[in-house]
Amino acid sequence: MTHIEKPWQLKMYDRSLKKKMKVKALKKILGAGGGMTCLLITCGDNNGAINYHVQRSGGNWQWAEFESETKTEMEKLLGAPVHILDKETCRLPFADNAFDLLVSIDVHEHLQQPELLAAEFFRVLKQNGRAVVTTPNGNERKLVVRMKRWLGMGNLEYGHVRTGFDIPDLERLLSVAGLNPVRSASYAKFFTEFLELLLNWTYVKVLDRRHHTAGKGIAPSSLEKLKAVKKSYRLYAFLYPFFWLFSRLDGLLFFCRGYAVIVEARK
Repeated sequence: MTHIEKPWQLKMYDRSLKKKMKVKALKKILGAGGGMTCLLITCGDNNGAINYHVQRSGGNWQWAEFESETKTEMEKLLGAPVHILDKETCRLPFADNAFDLLVSIDVHEHLQQPELLAAEFFRVLKQNGRAVVTTPNGNERKLVVRMKRWLGMGNLEYGHVRTGFDIPDLERLLSVAGLNPVRSASYAKFFTEFLELLLNWTYVKVLDRRHHTAGKGIAPSSLEKLKAVKKSYRLYAFLYPFFWLFSRLDGLLFFCRGYAVIVEARK
């Protein structure tokens, strides 16, 4: 039997912390998508692994991305075209009333006018269609958000226009566009977010300066960039079980909102 090597994106996903939490939280809200027309929108820091796992919930998916850098490798993994979007217009290249389900993953915090994208959600969704939107929590008082600023990991390093949106802010944004928020959730509490900050700081402030080829972003977004830091990534892979165990301490913080939020809204 011929051995087929697992794509590098899926190998990275298997050793992720926050991305796996994100997909788990999304799948709880999405449910089974059989027979539905679906759209997933992302904005950088995406190599296609999240798309791959989300589509396993079922449905006929199309993909859109605001950063063109990862388009080729995403298309290779997904076996389908990825539509590149413009941050100024936020125009979606789809007909009115085209989708039963629209998922937006960590996009609005990158946009100068996020209300334009919310309005596009309303346009392309069918009547009673669902929009499921994730963003970082925009609460500036949260401890790790303050630690990011202390360590020089502000919005610029993450490619953000703003820190994010707390649940009421995101609900308000969608409501103004004509969508009716019906459910919300959060994930990634202090321990996971603290680990993510340390890993992102190491990649941006140490590895990027050392190799120069690590490039834009807070994590390797291409095979070339991953190869540039392969020794460091091997160390991370070795330590990953310990990081995973540490992140499980999030369960002690069941009483507080996470550092990433999800809002579901209906047309």
